[in-house]
Amino acid sequence: MTAIKNKDNKNEQNESEHQQAGAKRPDLPTYRAEEVSQHNNERSFWVTYKQGVYDVTSFLPSHPGGEQIYNAAGLSVEPFWNVYGMHKTKEIYELLESYRIGNLHEDDLVDHSDEEMWAKEPFRDRRLCVKTARPFNAETPPAEQAEGDGGGRGAGWGEGAADRTVLRGTEQVPEEGGAGGAHVCRKQEVGDERVKPVKGLSWRTGAIGNAVWGGVLLRDVLLAAGVNQEDTDGKHVTLMGADMDATGTYFSTSIPLSHALDERARVLLATSMNGAPLTKDHGHPLRVVVPGAPAVRSVKWLQCIKVSSEESPSHWHQRDYRSFGPSVSWETADFPSAPPVYSLPVTSAVCSPEDGDTVRPHKGALHVQGYAYSGGGAKIVRVEVSTDRGATWREARLRSDSAPPREHYSWTLWDVDLPASGPQMEIWVKATDSNFNSQPENFRDIWNIRGILSNAYHKIKVNVQQ
Repeated sequence: MTAIKNKDNKNEQNESEHQQAGAKRPDLPTYRAEEVSQHNNERSFWVTYKQGVYDVTSFLPSHPGGEQIYNAAGLSVEPFWNVYGMHKTKEIYELLESYRIGNLHEDDLVDHSDEEMWAKEPFRDRRLCVKTARPFNAETPPAEQAEGDGGGRGAGWGEGAADRTVLRGTEQVPEEGGAGGAHVCRKQEVGDERVKPVKGLSWRTGAIGNAVWGGVLLRDVLLAAGVNQEDTDGKHVTLMGADMDATGTYFSTSIPLSHALDERARVLLATSMNGAPLTKDHGHPLRVVVPGAPAVRSVKWLQCIKVSSEESPSHWHQRDYRSFGPSVSWETADFPSAPPVYSLPVTSAVCSPEDGDTVRPHKGALHVQGYAYSGGGAKIVRVEVSTDRGATWREARLRSDSAPPREHYSWTLWDVDLPASGPQMEIWVKATDSNFNSQPENFRDIWNIRGILSNAYHKIKVNVQQ
């Protein structure tokens, strides 16, 4: 089967296409920065962006970042958006402009250029599907995943600046290694099925990578430091990186101490990836790898490990990657009571052909390839593919690792030959893991405000060249 591409790379639209956000509007009044700064509380909350002045008071309860927005009270949001580049999308610019009330006086304009902040960015492969350039968030092209051998073709998502050697005295701790996947989620497809919009980066199927990591077990380091493995109830390990936000706060998250000490969990302090030292994008010189968990737990540029009786107090742990049901809105979300996500649900994807491709059958069949994955060390036991919207299913061939039970942290690659039928075919895929959890058919029943854990069937349409 040959795939004939009939579409451009689906990278995110460049910020330059949306330069109208913050441009001067002659139809609106002009405000001085001093007046804007006085609107800095819940009763009246103004911000600026370039030449624009915005009254976002009514938006405060639904801001995905929670109280982080208060750092910009009466000020410009530009320094924060230069760090949180996921704001720089058409949808966010349009939302911001809907709160526009005026223009900032020309004498009060400040250059918030972020060029110096990103002056030492490393080189990245041009094949990556870029979501945000600053900070760098990208996916691996699906076709590259399908052609891989399971060994680390994934992109590094998330970027920071500091390089710092922080772990010493570990030469007496035995080195460990193993394959593992790091996965974000498939957000955009929730919107594709016209369920309800979600907030955050629009990750698709390329937001997963598979690699062989080398380093030392976090368990061994904690035990060497005198941590009592019999006293884990209610305790957590906070992991702090060297990257910081616009307020000078370091990134951190935490995992339960019981998980960090679990021999099967194989939480790693990694110094190498695929036999080579870590690159900057992948966390050089030291990072955490928490197999089977969302990638947010695998802290890069690690500088501090702390055992405590509390979860990490950071915004990223308290307000991100927490689980809500479809009935919860931003206005009703109770983040402190929502459980953090420490394990990923079973999922799968078609990598080749891609959605919208024109394909030429070989001997009357389409060769379809993809991956499947499940968190918590569960093994993929079955992948099924349908071309009649779920009426019938065909089992795919699997290529999986030989890890012990509950330690299947690598993805499973699969392939199947499908009889060509008609000028257009719709292909669905679903997977089942060793806990016999399977994927839901659609996103409607699992929709949530952040779009995480979106593991419904992956569905694509291809044109068949007769």
